[in-house]
Amino acid sequence: MNGARSRLGLSTWIVLGMAALAAACVLSGLLPAQDARALGARTAPVLGFAVAITIVAELARDASVFEVLAQLLGRWGRRRVIVLWVWVVLLAVVSTVFLSLDTTAVILTPLVVLLAQSIRIPPLPFALATIWLANTASLLLPVSNLTNLLAAPAIGDHPFAFLALSWAPALVGVVVPVMILTLLYREVLFSTYQVPAQRVPSDPVLFWGAGLVLLVLLPLLAVTPHVWVPATAAVVVLVVLFLLRRRSALRPALVPWQALGLAASLFVLVETAHAHGLTALLTSVTGAGHGAGELLRVAGLGALAANGVNNLPAYLVLEPIAAGDPVVLMALLIGVNLGPLVTPWASLATLLWHQRVVALGVTFPWRRFAAWGLVATVPTVSLAALALAIVGG
Repeated sequence: MNGARSRLGLSTWIVLGMAALAAACVLSGLLPAQDARALGARTAPVLGFAVAITIVAELARDASVFEVLAQLLGRWGRRRVIVLWVWVVLLAVVSTVFLSLDTTAVILTPLVVLLAQSIRIPPLPFALATIWLANTASLLLPVSNLTNLLAAPAIGDHPFAFLALSWAPALVGVVVPVMILTLLYREVLFSTYQVPAQRVPSDPVLFWGAGLVLLVLLPLLAVTPHVWVPATAAVVVLVVLFLLRRRSALRPALVPWQALGLAASLFVLVETAHAHGLTALLTSVTGAGHGAGELLRVAGLGALAANGVNNLPAYLVLEPIAAGDPVVLMALLIGVNLGPLVTPWASLATLLWHQRVVALGVTFPWRRFAAWGLVATVPTVSLAALALAIVGG
């Protein structure tokens, strides 16, 4: 417990330090005021959506929506693990595509791990599936990842413009990792289990109300270019519902303060670097066309940068090499979304996932995680870039 508090304290101080540095850049004029205003106009809707969708996911979890879904999967699996595996994969993909990768890593992971433990099968394949798919399934729609929301305006004014380029590489991003995990854990997956006893939600009104909100919200996120609007409306409805039914669930911790501070600080720091010559440096040493080799190079560079630092700053730093070209931007997204499977810090979702699985008694050394992540990353990123060359050419 003391160690967990120390880690939490350290992460908080790191975010506060970055926030102070970012504030200094703005207040001192190191980031010109005009650039700061433009950055705020661009990133405020992105951060607003991130906060709103996190609150929606947390309240839906408190209403037992995800728990009931996990129990239904256990019933729908019909005692065959491979059928249950297919359902878990589909749920992880839907969760990631519509509710973002962090929702899958933080909320869905514990549920599928507990489900596996309740039916007495090794939980590791399910735990790995959630984190791999949290990253690799986050390419399909703008709402799936913060990097997508940043790139979406340059790719097209409507989500369908984004989808026209993303569907093929996103399909690769789901199929290849799942095939690798299925082969790796075939002995576990091609076995049987006993269906556990079902539990009913403690508050049916909250459950059905939150479930209805999600049913209305998910299609709206897929068709509207201003995703923060329906997400915010969903938050308002859920807050009113919880005020009436379970006021204690409305806590300040629902807001992802650290993630919000980290993302906002990174936006400011990278924009400051671009204002002082980083853009010119990148464009002088890189270039990109629409050929398979050129798109693969951009995707590979994005994957390397994401595993070296983190996927969000990697995207922000490398964004200028695309020069607003939708196809090249999608190649970069392939790298920073599908590539962060090797190092622990490659995405915030991975670190959050690791905290959850360790707390549930699932151990998986980082060295082994990196080795299998590398096995998955190379073919996934490569084949996704080739798929983009076909649909984007």
